[in-house]
Amino acid sequence: MRTGCTAVCNRRAWIVCGRRALAVVKTWFTPSGVRLRLRAQRSGRPNWLLIPGGPGLGSDSLFELADTMDVPGAIWMVDLPGDGSNVARGTAVDSDFDRWPGVLVEAVQTLTTTVCVGHSTGGMYLLATPEIEQHIAGLVLISTAPDSSWRERFKAMTTTCPLPAVEIAAKAYDLEKSNLRLRDLVMASAEWNFTSAGLLNGKRLLARLPYNYKATEWSARVFDDNYSLRWWPKRVGTMIVSGELDRVVDQGCWAAPGFQHENVIWKKIQAAGHFPWIENPESVRSAFAELTGRMKW
Repeated sequence: MRTGCTAVCNRRAWIVCGRRALAVVKTWFTPSGVRLRLRAQRSGRPNWLLIPGGPGLGSDSLFELADTMDVPGAIWMVDLPGDGSNVARGTAVDSDFDRWPGVLVEAVQTLTTTVCVGHSTGGMYLLATPEIEQHIAGLVLISTAPDSSWRERFKAMTTTCPLPAVEIAAKAYDLEKSNLRLRDLVMASAEWNFTSAGLLNGKRLLARLPYNYKATEWSARVFDDNYSLRWWPKRVGTMIVSGELDRVVDQGCWAAPGFQHENVIWKKIQAAGHFPWIENPESVRSAFAELTGRMKW
């Protein structure tokens, strides 16, 4: 059990980490309100923390990823305060975001043998929080980037490959910021996120998410344009997972020599987009199996 949290958090961490009681606690919260939900439990030591992108989509967006991963240990779905459906007061307020993304440290501090899995903006939040490094046993970065330069490439792509439905939905969202309008906007952009082969399943995924526009607005205002990684793993076992057809976050950024170390593996998932486990779950499952085989737990 890790130290450094409040007594209440430590008691919960003991329940979570204790071998006999691990499966009993299905949902729990850190002192600052980060929510962890148990999605899967197998024998083994690792605790896999799945941190969603968006933001505003919630960790429900990673359910299919969690179900694809054939890994030892426990898989936890992580939602920061005010993200997804993790809204204690029925609607997110500005104070929910005050400690983003550093509040993630609370989630990793109380669990042993923690592997953080960040998708898109979730991976960026991890790389923007250097305090995490000392508390984790592994890191997985899916469809993410080391800095905000991906945004210019994304804008260029949307100009080259416009979707008229996105323009209509974006105008409606600008006029009325709401969860419903955000859902409409994300649904309209499905063709950018998924290949034609994965589009139907992708739309089903996006249709069921608990959208939270205030989380989206906070990240756009405070984080997205100014983001640049603040640390890079030199010893922690790390895996980069990139859909070769990702049109949202250009994955060519990881080719730079500074990201190539013995502890880092880069898996390029063929025929896959921004949610690579949707189009090619077999390759994603194999990638996690390779990472697990390399780790010493």
